[in-house]
Amino acid sequence: MFLEPDINRILRLVYRRIVLYYMVSLYTSLSSSSSNNTKQFFARRSFLPEHHNGLWKIETGFVRTFSYLEDGTTVALGLWGPGDVVGRILSKLEPYQMECLTKVEATVLPLEEWTELTETLLAHIQQAQELMIIRSHKKVDTMLIKLLAWLSKKFGSEVEKGRLIDMRLTHEDLAEMLGSTRVTITRVLGQFEQEGLIDRLSLHRIVLREEEIWYYEI
Repeated sequence: MFLEPDINRILRLVYRRIVLYYMVSLYTSLSSSSSNNTKQFFARRSFLPEHHNGLWKIETGFVRTFSYLEDGTTVALGLWGPGDVVGRILSKLEPYQMECLTKVEATVLPLEEWTELTETLLAHIQQAQELMIIRSHKKVDTMLIKLLAWLSKKFGSEVEKGRLIDMRLTHEDLAEMLGSTRVTITRVLGQFEQEGLIDRLSLHRIVLREEEIWYYEI
């Protein structure tokens, strides 16, 4: 006869905790969607969350967008850096992931307030075309040197021996960009280093010696 009040009290406590949990979740969701001009920080290899009515503007760091096939094969869609805009609503692909290659600082852009949507779409189309041309070469070494040259021009910085690509791209990342394998990319990068085309540094950084790759541009 004393159990029923205890059970009712426990049920009320559980109910309150469930309500509180959903209230906190709703508040968090609303806060994140309303923090239009607030920069958010993401760790390396974390993912930018989807915003169905908004985009992400990358302030610092680098992001890759990708999908994958039924067998788990990764399909690279693009690489993005400071000033670039990415978002789930820019693609019809399912799934669509936005992975941080480095630490990333990004800002939410509400779609209704973003006045440069046409420029953003053009940037995505142009990059897709550039990567398509790079992947169209038949030899992996040609594809890879073309990709490194593209990365150095788009994201690289000038250093004493060439242009530094500091995006923390692993051999697996490069392989997925080109539809190759990690083993092949590791072998070809070693070949490039022996030929004096690149210098490999720690943390997956690469210095491309632009003056040495002229014969790949022919």
